[in-house]
Amino acid sequence: MKPAGEFKIANKLITGAGAIEKLRSEVERLGMKNPLIVTDTILQQVGVVATVEEKLQGMSYGIYNGVEPEPEVRLVEACAQAASRGNHDGLIAVGGGSAIDIAKVAAVLAKKPVEISSLFGTNLVAEKGLPVIAIPTTAGTGSEVTNIAILSDKAEQLKKGIVSDYLLPDVALVSPEMTLTMPPSVTAASGIDALVHAIEAYISIYATPITDALAIQAMKMIAVHLPKAYANPHHLAAREAMVTASLMAGMAFGNAGVGAVHALAYPLGGRYHIAHGVSNALLLPYVMEWNKIACMERFRDIAEALGEDTRGLSDADAADQAVAAMRRLCRMVDIPEGLRAFGIPEDAIPEMAEDASKITRLLKNNPRALKVKEIEAIYRSAY
Repeated sequence: MKPAGEFKIANKLITGAGAIEKLRSEVERLGMKNPLIVTDTILQQVGVVATVEEKLQGMSYGIYNGVEPEPEVRLVEACAQAASRGNHDGLIAVGGGSAIDIAKVAAVLAKKPVEISSLFGTNLVAEKGLPVIAIPTTAGTGSEVTNIAILSDKAEQLKKGIVSDYLLPDVALVSPEMTLTMPPSVTAASGIDALVHAIEAYISIYATPITDALAIQAMKMIAVHLPKAYANPHHLAAREAMVTASLMAGMAFGNAGVGAVHALAYPLGGRYHIAHGVSNALLLPYVMEWNKIACMERFRDIAEALGEDTRGLSDADAADQAVAAMRRLCRMVDIPEGLRAFGIPEDAIPEMAEDASKITRLLKNNPRALKVKEIEAIYRSAY
């Protein structure tokens, strides 16, 4: 029997078509009189932020639009300063994982300034920050329901995590309409990112029956609906299925954890600024090849969730089908294959392997142990 555990999630979930209409009532319920919208300039240009502003009509609010992909520490500090200068009493994150992660940490710093470097790690945040409403505009990161924020440390060329229950958003407002402006490339990368979350949560050594149910259902929905959302950006039913699957995968990995795929992806983002979802997608088939021997029966479940018929197959053959199905889905949505496609020099692999080996927070969740030499071998197979 497993020991008693906790299941952590955003304090309130509002999901489905039209969910954005609940924004004003949630702002008022949380006592926000002067919230700060945290977003980027592209979402302003395409009108997504205007939809949020419309719901706040007649209220005082501000906008911080400095969010960038793969957010650096300096952006969190700038956002927190904007919140403090404007006397804002809550944050509304509008965007992908970058916007939501920045808002979650900035909410803490705006209430009580500290050095961000003192927060990297687990349970190092001293107290709850300003209230946060997370409105994802991508279907992939799951940040709207997790207690994790991932930031880029430019000096060390590495991504680092802040893990604390105080980072859990007060409200996750998940509305498919807010994802309609996603270009196909972002739809693909974020969708595969959600699939990585589901798969890694399912094979994590900390998986539970609750996280298993969420992860398997997320896989099933992504396998069916990601190609549809990729092919037709305005397919609202596919978009709704994808934001729901991303949410479920976020709930799964937020409690079971992710493993080696994420650990090996961190140096790609930190050193070469490859988008997080793309990094995960590039590495997943190769890490799956490494992991399958440790949990073949779980790989059979993954194959079936991805639509494969495993009847009459051994666990080993079913595990191979899971990897093959994952590769096909990546090709279907045009995920680039191979690290060399991004100009990564092959002689950088040993240093990347050393960096990845230090991400013990994630590697400890993996079903099969990895040392530096094995990590290096996986990078070389993915090259």
